[in-house]
Amino acid sequence: MESDPATNNAAPESRISPPRSADILVGGFTELSSSVSPNPAPSIVPPALAVPKSSEGGSVLPPPVADSSFPLRRFTTARIALGRAGASWRTQTLLNFRLAHAQARDAVAKAFDPDLVEQPLRVAGWETVRLTTAATSREEFLRRPDLGRELSAPSRQLLTDHFARWANRDLVVLVSDGLSSLATETQAVPTLLALLPLLVKEGWTLSPVFIVPFARVKLQDELGVLLRARHALALLGERPGLGSPDSLGAYFTYRPGPEKTDADRNCVSNIRVPGLPPTQAAAKLAWLLQQSADQCCSGVLLKVDPPATILRIAP
Repeated sequence: MESDPATNNAAPESRISPPRSADILVGGFTELSSSVSPNPAPSIVPPALAVPKSSEGGSVLPPPVADSSFPLRRFTTARIALGRAGASWRTQTLLNFRLAHAQARDAVAKAFDPDLVEQPLRVAGWETVRLTTAATSREEFLRRPDLGRELSAPSRQLLTDHFARWANRDLVVLVSDGLSSLATETQAVPTLLALLPLLVKEGWTLSPVFIVPFARVKLQDELGVLLRARHALALLGERPGLGSPDSLGAYFTYRPGPEKTDADRNCVSNIRVPGLPPTQAAAKLAWLLQQSADQCCSGVLLKVDPPATILRIAP
């Protein structure tokens, strides 16, 4: 039985092909691919994706449309408006992510060079002393955080032997690699060179700057107790983030002691040029330390915010 020719020769326009439109976000702009069907089904394709026709009947692609969040990228280094290729990241976005992840891992594993901190401080006229913790290697320090919270026996003895020279000061400062040697090697010196003169100008007495590899924040309590310091300040490399492997943290405690917890500390974090520059961090720390001394407290009890003028210091 032969079929009806009229049935087989149905008009092509009665067959509606599914649309093949695809958004490709490149550099923060959305472009429509050239594979868009010239006859999209109105019920399926939103009006914004409909492809206009030229006077000759061919398809005309509209100009790229700006992503509404793309302009925000100039205000932050956070990963926003990254773009996509179809449903996937762009190749450059993926490569940048992998690079940031590798830099963060390198910052954690990098060996600390105390000379990069000690020598500039000594040249500037500040006394430094090297101490050690109970952690004997970076691997052990990363696996055993508790060992970074206590001094080694030789270091305790050294502090005892020099108690008369170094004790009973307003502030004891320790510098350590923490979780980012890169941060300490890069940010600690400019922060201290700006901070220490501000404190001395206000009449603070200082112990030597103690450089202590493999230390945790809690070590400031033992150091403060052994030297009977009124305040203890620790500068350590922060846990690296994606895009910020060189961020330094500064933690201080009023009347340090073994009973102190994180609630008793104040922290100034993200000390790095793209974040809080060292000179501004120093100004903020000096002001907070003075407020802590005046109010005889620190941590959650110290409810103050530095005025804007404190941070307006030229780099």
